[in-house]
Amino acid sequence: MREAKVQPDVISYSAGIRSCGKGEYWQEAPGLLSEMREVKLEPTFISYYAAITACKKGQWQQALSLLSEMREAKLEPD
Repeated sequence: MREAKVQPDVISYSAGIRSCGKGEYWQEAPGLLSEMREVKLEPTFISYYAAITACKKGQWQQALSLLSEMREAKLEPD
């Protein structure tokens, strides 16, 4: 996103993470979540949920780690 000179926000990152999970790029989802923090955006419940859902396709350990992070951040569904 940054390379395309687009100003990303939480919604666009969450959509990107979700797209990774729907396609063959599920392994990219945790990296996008980390990138959100690098650009000073706080991941939401939806961001984490999208990443966890993407990771369950092949990295269940990563999915559990993200679930733990989400709980530490005290993020809960609305």
